[in-house]
Amino acid sequence: MQSATTDPPFVPIRRSGWPTRRSPRWVFAAVAVLALIGVAVGLSHRPTSGERAADLKSLLAALNTDVESCSGGVGDALRVMNAIQDGSSRDVTTAINLASEGAANCSPANNELLDDLTGVQVPESLNSYHLQAAVTDLIDWAAPDAARVQSDVATVLTDRGKPGESAAIARLGYDLAKLRAQRAVVYEALAPAIKALSPHSVPPRLWVTARPPNSY
Repeated sequence: MQSATTDPPFVPIRRSGWPTRRSPRWVFAAVAVLALIGVAVGLSHRPTSGERAADLKSLLAALNTDVESCSGGVGDALRVMNAIQDGSSRDVTTAINLASEGAANCSPANNELLDDLTGVQVPESLNSYHLQAAVTDLIDWAAPDAARVQSDVATVLTDRGKPGESAAIARLGYDLAKLRAQRAVVYEALAPAIKALSPHSVPPRLWVTARPPNSY
């Protein structure tokens, strides 16, 4: 007579080598609440008028620093030309070199500060004033407009007393008018923010001549 066969007890097989622990539901609820609080805080924080004014002043200072070497060169070129024309200076060669170097200095490729100007980003607190367009207008004032005026000065001095002098002076007058018009565009773009946030602030200083260039 054969003895009865006894099967081993059934042991369920685990799908994973380690047991899985589920996070309590309150953890998910807490994470969701914290996320909502973070969003609410971000939306509720709006810069004060004082903060916006400070951001504007910093922006104007940066713009002036970046463009002043180019702007100063325009004024210097016109002053030395006036000095040659009225006889108070006879150093034509130095005046031509100064104007030519100034023209090159108004190119972002040759001027690190102007290159910095091309990367200026307006603070978010000033977004409603659309000042990024003013930055672009300022870059255009420097290159090509200011560079072209200084090149014209070099040409006027080079052609002094020659048949091409009249045409060179006429070209300078035309490009100076464009430079003045572009300066007005820059100042107009900055004016609303300055008026609203910091009335005593001034826009970047864009070329001041020693006397009005009435002869061209």
